[in-house]
Amino acid sequence: MGEFTIQISNDLVNKLVDDPVIKKKTRRVKRKVVKETEKPQYNVAEKTEIAPAPAWPVQAPLFVPATLPAHPSQSELESIRSVLHESEKVLERLQKQEEQMLQEVTEKAKDLHEKEYKLPNPKPERCMAERLASLTCYKEHIKDPLKCAGFVNNFADCLRRLGPLGGK
Repeated sequence: MGEFTIQISNDLVNKLVDDPVIKKKTRRVKRKVVKETEKPQYNVAEKTEIAPAPAWPVQAPLFVPATLPAHPSQSELESIRSVLHESEKVLERLQKQEEQMLQEVTEKAKDLHEKEYKLPNPKPERCMAERLASLTCYKEHIKDPLKCAGFVNNFADCLRRLGPLGGK
C-alpha cells in the first residue's frame, strides 16, 4: 500500500480535546425533481410508463484514510500536542527570520538609494569675486551700465586666465 500523510489542523485538535465523541455527518439524499416540461414517456403499444434509467452507482473514495479510534488515547493526544507545539516553534523561528531579512533588505535598499541619488560635491565657481563685483556695479548703476566696464573686463580676464576648466 502507498504512503500518505495526514495533516492535523488546530481545529481538529481542539475538537478532539474538547469533544471526545466524534459525530458522524449524515448524508442528504438529493431527490430528482421532474420539471414541468419533462413528461413521463409512455409506450404506445403497452400504455405503461417506461422506467427511468438507473442512477450511476456511488463509488467508494479512492483515498481511504487511516482509521482513527472513536476515543483517542491520552498518549495519542499528547503526541498530537507535541507535534503542534513543535510546529508553533518552527513558525515562530520562520517569522523571526523573515523579520530579520526584511530589515536587511530595507537597510540595503536605503544604502543603494543614498548612493544612487547623492549629489556630487559642487565645484566652486571660477572668478566669483570678479563676477559679484560686476553684478553689484550693475545694480548700483542701472541707468548707466558703462561705468561697470572695468569690472566686466576684470571678470573676463579672470576667466581667460583660468581657461575653460577652471585652471586645470
